Amino acid sequence: MFDFDQTVGAIIAAIVAILYYYFTSTFDFWKKRNVPGPRPIPGFGNIKDVMLRKISLGSLLAKLYVEYKNEPMIGIYVRSSPTLVLCDLDLIKEVLIRDFSTFDDRGNVITERADPLSPNIFNLEPTRWRPLRIKLSPVFTSGKLKEMFPLIVECSEQLEQHLEKVAEKGEPENCSEIAARFTTDVIGSCAFGINMNALSNEQSIFRRIGRKIFAPDTKMILRLLFRETMPSLYNFLGYVMPHSEVSKFVTKVISESIQYREQNNIVRPDFINMLIELKNSGTVENIEWSDTFLAAQAFVFFAAGFETSSTTIAHALYEMALNPEIQDKLREELREFSAKNNGCLKYEDIKEMKYLDKVFKETLRKYPPGTQLRRKCNTNYTFKNTKVSIPKGTAVFIPLYAIHKDPNIYPNPEVFNPERFSEEAVAARHPMAYLPFGDGPRNCIGARFAIYQTKVGLIKMLQNFKVDVCEKTLIPYECNPIAFTLSPKGGIHLKISKVNTIET
Repeated sequence: MFDFDQTVGAIIAAIVAILYYYFTSTFDFWKKRNVPGPRPIPGFGNIKDVMLRKISLGSLLAKLYVEYKNEPMIGIYVRSSPTLVLCDLDLIKEVLIRDFSTFDDRGNVITERADPLSPNIFNLEPTRWRPLRIKLSPVFTSGKLKEMFPLIVECSEQLEQHLEKVAEKGEPENCSEIAARFTTDVIGSCAFGINMNALSNEQSIFRRIGRKIFAPDTKMILRLLFRETMPSLYNFLGYVMPHSEVSKFVTKVISESIQYREQNNIVRPDFINMLIELKNSGTVENIEWSDTFLAAQAFVFFAAGFETSSTTIAHALYEMALNPEIQDKLREELREFSAKNNGCLKYEDIKEMKYLDKVFKETLRKYPPGTQLRRKCNTNYTFKNTKVSIPKGTAVFIPLYAIHKDPNIYPNPEVFNPERFSEEAVAARHPMAYLPFGDGPRNCIGARFAIYQTKVGLIKMLQNFKVDVCEKTLIPYECNPIAFTLSPKGGIHLKISKVNTIET
């Protein structure tokens, strides 16, 4: 006699068994290779708290780095995918530089149909990344930067005017927001020839879009989870799923800017002009210069350009407020150069400000905007001087935030000490011990621009103003677990006041 309940129970048990096997079939991957690592959870692997937005990936990797201290590598699972966390600096150098041709892919998900801005130079697979990097590199030369420098200074003068008003009020201010508005204006002027009015207008549409990119709401977080867990289905639904406001806005602005310049024969030495040249160059090695593809490159330059620099400025101000003696010493240097040049800031000055450079580098040591680097191998690979082999397609994480906080590399890592970047100290350290811009051929293409933009912002914010902690200052510092870059919960609130010209 047919037993319905028993049959249903058997089917359910079979489904559960199949799902369990699906989610755990890879969980012996690292054990077979004698690579230590934490026990994974079906469906989550080792990133449950990251997926639930309780902790950032960078913070999780930092915890594992400490837990598995002195291990050259750690085996984890991103859901069910085996992923290697490299801790040994020599092995990191192999991946980023010596064997870069094997690890030339970041392995990021590209969903062009659902997210038209995803095929940008940061995400692209090697076949399109290589020719695009060659084409875009001329925008970021020192010569081009020197041409843009007066525009950066012009924006910094607007920043100074804004700070005058802030100082007059004498109230705590969110320095993260002020810095973001400044860098938004710089990117708009230097890269796109657009006055974004972020400093002068709190309701600037460009600033609002910038917030949406890096301060995701619940809807965006759910969309990201969907994309991460089921990328193929997510991309397929791009036929019917509406594009995000950010995607529509950026594509429209860039397309209209290109069209306007072409119709009016406007030539300007900036990023938009380079995109126009690319568009007119014809198809290059699997790249079609469509409006959306060009907009994707503009998007990543805008997003990365304003956010990473603004968080660095804000973190530097935070440390200056906590360490007034360092702030005073830095201000002394800034004023020396100002007096030497009759108050004019010159391009050549930036490199000569040695203490500013140390403060800048120590800020990125303690607060790197990107907390890990990601690579994916394109062939089977065996790590040098080990017996560990990984198959093609295996992802590799480099936990740079953890490395920057390693007390064996940087004694008392929580102490902000610019002298860690004296020439002698730098020469004594492994070159892979400091990676805020990555390293190797796939390092940050805009690093030089970011350095100058950030330093000019700091000069204007500290030369004639001082920052102090206040009742709203976040002490101790606490990371925002849902932010895409390393940033504090609620921003960095400080009191900004004017410094008399005779003060030191």
